[in-house]
Amino acid sequence: MNMKTKYRCVQVDPLVPVDPSPLPRPPQPRPGYEGLDFYALRDKCLQDRVLFEDPEFPADDSSLFFSKAPPKRVTWLRPGEIVKEPQLIVEGHSRFDVVQGELGDCWLLAAAANLTLRDELFYRVCPPDQSFTENYCGIFHFQFWQYGRWVDVVIDDRLPTSNGQLLYMHSGSGQEFWSALLEKAYAKMHKTYEALKGGTTSEALEDFTGGLTEFYDLKQAPNNLLAMMMRAFEMGSLFGCSIEADPNVWEAKMGNGLVKGHAYSITGMRMVDGPRGQTAILRIRNPWGNEQEWNGAWSDNSAEWRNIPETTRREMGLTFAHDGEFWMSFDDFMRNFEKMEICNLGPDVMDEVYEMTGVRPSAEAWSTNSHDGEWIRGSTAGGCRNFIETFAINPQFKMTLIDSDPDDNDDMCTVVLAVLQKFRRELRHAGLDNLPIGFAVYDAGGAVHGKLNRSYFQSNKSCARSPAFINLREMSGRFRLPPGNYVVVPSAFEPGMEGQFMMRMFTNGNIESE
Repeated sequence: MNMKTKYRCVQVDPLVPVDPSPLPRPPQPRPGYEGLDFYALRDKCLQDRVLFEDPEFPADDSSLFFSKAPPKRVTWLRPGEIVKEPQLIVEGHSRFDVVQGELGDCWLLAAAANLTLRDELFYRVCPPDQSFTENYCGIFHFQFWQYGRWVDVVIDDRLPTSNGQLLYMHSGSGQEFWSALLEKAYAKMHKTYEALKGGTTSEALEDFTGGLTEFYDLKQAPNNLLAMMMRAFEMGSLFGCSIEADPNVWEAKMGNGLVKGHAYSITGMRMVDGPRGQTAILRIRNPWGNEQEWNGAWSDNSAEWRNIPETTRREMGLTFAHDGEFWMSFDDFMRNFEKMEICNLGPDVMDEVYEMTGVRPSAEAWSTNSHDGEWIRGSTAGGCRNFIETFAINPQFKMTLIDSDPDDNDDMCTVVLAVLQKFRRELRHAGLDNLPIGFAVYDAGGAVHGKLNRSYFQSNKSCARSPAFINLREMSGRFRLPPGNYVVVPSAFEPGMEGQFMMRMFTNGNIESE
């Protein structure tokens, strides 16, 4: 995981004047990932009896790094050159197929472990129409959500190895290669393997599902967090968590078995009758997939499990092994973990789940809207409200909340808002990283006619806003608002900061926006 910087936007008159010479204009990325035609290429290779070699992501250093070479000598090998009888998936996919290698992408692995929990999500990303036996010719493909649309990423199966072993993500089974190939496809979409160093689990969860992620500081968590998590599990949401990094030690190991600056996935949650009565417990996985596990209450073979009947243990699929997976109580989770991410799935994904499984989630799916936008210097890049002279030039989105939350009686709507900046990881090789971004929400009253102007913002405060401006790919927030008309203003922290973005809105009622 990587360190992030917070910028505070305060609702006062401008603290500093607009910078007359803002940042240089970044290189403009392509509008989307186009990729290759998997089926046409596979048919051609089968006809010519050759193994596919990807011209877009060659088996050389240009695909590995853009600044720092790996410390080991790398040899690119196909799975059949590493083991006899390789398989894409061995006895079904599982969270234990995802083991971290020598690349700092634990955030990606935590998301991949979550992906394996749901067949309908897994096979959307990893299409089942490929294998190492039927129609094999060294070509594979994976599908990722990229800024509002699904793209098909085609790769060959030459993988980076050292001394005959996979260098990066791999399965606990030496014969299985879906996780290594998925990582390669994700690296291709972002130009190099090095581009995957450092990130948040939410980024990959969204790219695997098209969902919208909320971030929670567990030291300032809402009082109803447990109930919120229970409901989110019922709605099919996916979870990640972490402990803040030690600035002096990379992935510092703690005495309780947890690791700082390391991305975990939350893969299960349930209520049990413990020694002290009803207890909420969470199943959590370390993507290292080894003995580095929580060693406190409810850990492997701890005394608390003696209270749980054998039938319940079997129902939970409980096993005690050095596999990186452990259980802990919700209270211990809150005491030890500091950050949590919840990826909420949209109605399109939930409809596909229903089509595949015939099972509706036990809670209603979200209603969603999304819009594309761009901050352009001198035109729509106005900075945050600190810069009141230019704040009104930012893109503005009208949002109408129609129905109150059906699950309570206070006539309020639950809405999750998020601004997601595009193409920043893809542009790392050009020296660019995430901008500090955020948003503010204004109660527009009865009607909105055109953009709100500077005088409006000078005399009105926001009714909701992102907690800070942070250089994450996406900033989001959950709010309780009465039905009505609102204007959402997403921005970078300073005027002149340029970039493309998506504005997304999830609500449990009906929503209209433009």
